[in-house]
Amino acid sequence: MDIERTIDPEVIFGPIYPFMLDESIEEIWINSPQRIFIARKGKSELTNLILTEMQVKELVDRALMWSGRRLDLSNPFVDARLPDGSRLHVTIPEITAEHWAVNIRKHIAQSLTLDQLCNLGLLEKTMVDFLIEAIKRGKNIIVSGGTQAGKTTLLNALASEIPYSQRVITIEEVFEIAPRLPDIIQLQTRPANLQGDGEINLRRLVKESLRMRPNRIIIGEVREAEALDLLIALNSGLPGMGTIHANSARDAVLKLQTLPLLAGSNISHSFTVQTVASAIDLVVQVSLGLDGSRRVVEISALSGRTENLHIEIESLWIWDGNSYREEIGLTSYRQQLGLTSFATELTR
Repeated sequence: MDIERTIDPEVIFGPIYPFMLDESIEEIWINSPQRIFIARKGKSELTNLILTEMQVKELVDRALMWSGRRLDLSNPFVDARLPDGSRLHVTIPEITAEHWAVNIRKHIAQSLTLDQLCNLGLLEKTMVDFLIEAIKRGKNIIVSGGTQAGKTTLLNALASEIPYSQRVITIEEVFEIAPRLPDIIQLQTRPANLQGDGEINLRRLVKESLRMRPNRIIIGEVREAEALDLLIALNSGLPGMGTIHANSARDAVLKLQTLPLLAGSNISHSFTVQTVASAIDLVVQVSLGLDGSRRVVEISALSGRTENLHIEIESLWIWDGNSYREEIGLTSYRQQLGLTSFATELTR
């Protein structure tokens, strides 16, 4: 019997179900049974909902029953996907001081197109056209930014522009990316069982994905040593995309040079610098403003050149706080891609 059909969302979410129905709410988190917050348009609000400790635990138990993931003293963290596509994260004492910490990041706006994001003010039409053309030409794109800046939403929109003739493999800790493509396989990590066996990490999934005849691979978030496997795959001529936490496009590039070093002492910094320089083409930086607005604040390109272990990176667009400023690097990058006529179209 299909578990997803037999479990009523109202039963799973219980007292927080009205928050799940409210499309304006992006995230719900429980600091304690008496302090439950929601986020709207990037801003947090304290609700007047009060639960009991038992209600919080029962809510988590019902959600995890569907996901098949476990939470106990030996495994005090859990990251799981909920039936509606939302993402659940829970941490329990003694990792937390007293109460269960619960976060539910709702599955909202994951299916927005680049044009729709443009209409919402995330970026401009000229940038949309440029990124679509770069995707068609197989350029490797990293979306960077802080938590809740809109990285996954933008990545999903970018991935949806991949030509329909291509086979795409997505790799994530928890399913979030769902581009509208006909030929797609989604892979998700798996934690170890009670005996400590059976773990499937992102590095393993990247390696396995290469045996599945992909035309592109997409990693939901690059955090650790899997950066090495991603870079090696991209350097083999396989186009791809991913997200990374970073404060700027340059910081994202520096982080991509550092993370592969976690794979082992035999990985040198000089190797990672050259690999990143040749593997990554574009970095799109998104930011969450103080007013809750999300925006692409920079698009930068890597030329592929390095000097004294420093990667050459050029800004193409920068948000100056009021409008977008086209940088000198944009003209040269368009010429490099053979987009002279395309550039003419954009400047009309």
